[in-house]
Amino acid sequence: MESVDLQVLEAARRWAAEGRRYALITVAHTWGSAPRPAGSWLVIRDDGLAVGSVSGGCVEDDIIARMREGRLGERLPFSLDYGVTQDEAARFGLPCGGALQLVVEPQPDAAQLNELASRLERGELVLREVDLAQGASTLAAARRGDTLNWDGRQLRTVHGPQWRLFIVGAGQISCYLAQMAQALDYDITICEPRLEYGAEWRVPGTKLLTSMPDDAFLSMHADSRTAVVALTHDPKLDDMLLLEALRSPAFYVGAVGSRANDGKRRERLSHHFDFTSEELDRLHGPIGLPIGSHTPPEIAVAIVAEMTAVRHGAPIALRNVLP
Repeated sequence: MESVDLQVLEAARRWAAEGRRYALITVAHTWGSAPRPAGSWLVIRDDGLAVGSVSGGCVEDDIIARMREGRLGERLPFSLDYGVTQDEAARFGLPCGGALQLVVEPQPDAAQLNELASRLERGELVLREVDLAQGASTLAAARRGDTLNWDGRQLRTVHGPQWRLFIVGAGQISCYLAQMAQALDYDITICEPRLEYGAEWRVPGTKLLTSMPDDAFLSMHADSRTAVVALTHDPKLDDMLLLEALRSPAFYVGAVGSRANDGKRRERLSHHFDFTSEELDRLHGPIGLPIGSHTPPEIAVAIVAEMTAVRHGAPIALRNVLP
């Protein structure tokens, strides 16, 4: 669940506690070049105050006007389309050919939103279903791999930490990387068996494990929404992780080090552990995009940027050279 949508949820709960009327809007489907992905949230208060986004801005202006004028209905959820034609796309400021189909809940269940927030705080993955025909919404436990579904009558959305980041090493780079990745909606696990480093880990909302990297990684059952980063500079620890991670479904596997150290690492993995060239090609090293990074926060930016590029299938032509 994206951080901006957590802000939407918090605003809705606060306005409900204040006794204010509000509407919850979800992007159900997009066509063409849409500014926000399906599942994105917007909440609007009766006076037009809004938190979140479903487009680049002009659609929000129209929805706010509808809310102020009392044209968003009284209770039952319904669908609302924008930009179905090119004239509408131009009118509402959507990219050429872009279109949105929204689900509007004029009176969402405040108790259910509180329950959703509680489940998310516990790190649960939650499936929320809005039935337009019945005018009801429900919550249920979701499984990894569940995705948004919209059939014109029912909207199912998945909320919670769907992306995971496993980091070995609790040093300075890890501290910055964990905070940046949290902003991108990753659930963060830090593995640090060295007491002198792990004792000072202070990033709220992350899990710290003190077992050995290979055991800790195997225990999390990595999937295709898992990123793995080795940041200790210690081959005895980083290599232990890579032995398991490179043969896992993880979508991203990276390790810190200079180009020379990366070459030695690949030679070790190839000669001593029988990794194939295809498996070694999965390793991002030297880690991070080539942005000239040197300080811990700069290196963290480079790593997050490369993870994001891989996550979205963007081409990466060059590798960074880190000290």
